[in-house]
Amino acid sequence: MKFINYFFQSVIIIILFFIFKIIGYRNASNLGSKLGTIFGKFIRSEKIILKNVEIIKKYSENEINISNNIVNNVYSNYGRILSDYVYLKNFKNSLKTNVNLIGEKYLEEIKYKNKKVVFISGHFNNFELMAMYINASGINLAAIYRPLNNIFLNQIMEHIRIKYICKNQIKKGKSGTRILLNFLKKNYSIALMIDQRVSEGIKSDFFGKPAFTTTIPAQIIKKFDCEIVPVHIERYDNVKFNLTINKPLKFDKNTSIEEITLRLNKILENMIIKDPSQWILTHNRWK
Repeated sequence: MKFINYFFQSVIIIILFFIFKIIGYRNASNLGSKLGTIFGKFIRSEKIILKNVEIIKKYSENEINISNNIVNNVYSNYGRILSDYVYLKNFKNSLKTNVNLIGEKYLEEIKYKNKKVVFISGHFNNFELMAMYINASGINLAAIYRPLNNIFLNQIMEHIRIKYICKNQIKKGKSGTRILLNFLKKNYSIALMIDQRVSEGIKSDFFGKPAFTTTIPAQIIKKFDCEIVPVHIERYDNVKFNLTINKPLKFDKNTSIEEITLRLNKILENMIIKDPSQWILTHNRWK
């Protein structure tokens, strides 16, 4: 039954991709937004969004203003992200037209000195553009990704990522560990999202509650003495983006994996607090 559902889901996505392609980027983004707002609650749990919002609100103690429309905003972002996939080739060919880069000097320094670093972020709006921009800047990069459960859509997404985002893709999990180590030994930088719940991680404080968190960045730091570079992306004017490359962080080798992981979670919290609706709030992060 699940196999059949996955097949029909993929057919619907392919049809939407075709429609998005023929109506142009801005119209596709607006259509995606409307579709996301209408159908999002049937695909992603509204209860999880509201639960996550309450955790963030309680932790931040009124430091942020969370709109009553945040559920619709999250679903709208889902729709816009979906439409963006059709235009990733266009993005790749004209990145500076659609993406405003903040912190360019840090990217230039990494490239000039041929430094091996770990880029970390979360699933903010069109998160794919972060790895695309870093890779296009001339930095040797490999990106860690989590395969989709839908085997049909996963094949499509893997093709898109390899062709337009970053050709060096590493599947998250034990099977990708050897490949990850090989890239690091070849002096490649690594990009990964640290905001998803992982079974092979450790429990670390995240918005005041323990959450299973990946230790991959901390392990790389301990083994290869790499710097960490936090990256954040925000959508504005519906079809434009601000991409922020933050100052690289250097950790002492004596710093524990637990301490590094906690520090990175705090950095991620600050990114989310800026505008929670830009974060993919449908992850059951504290399960």
